[in-house]
Amino acid sequence: MSQGARLAVRRFLLSIESGFAMAVGIRIKLAGITQEQFDHVHDQVNPDRTPPKGLLFHASGPIDGGWGIIDFWESRADFDAFAPRIVEGMAAAGIEAQGPPDIKEFPVHEMIGA
Repeated sequence: MSQGARLAVRRFLLSIESGFAMAVGIRIKLAGITQEQFDHVHDQVNPDRTPPKGLLFHASGPIDGGWGIIDFWESRADFDAFAPRIVEGMAAAGIEAQGPPDIKEFPVHEMIGA
């Protein structure tokens, strides 16, 4: 985990202890997307060099029929503000999704940082 991610997790945990935050988990399934395609989009979206506001944790990997993503965000509004960067990144990389992404939101009950 990067130093920036560790700081975000600590900030989040402190806010929970103070009773001020309720993070959300976002699970995304991208049908028909390969690792190579995801990497091209990731390079365009550039979350490593320009981290989106509110992103606490991001992981992705192959799933049956496509690519899966699990993110933890400080709020749904933070994810919604970032989402246009994904669409722009896909367009810039020349990647077309096979249908709309399957996005599910869930409340984060606990998050443990190493």
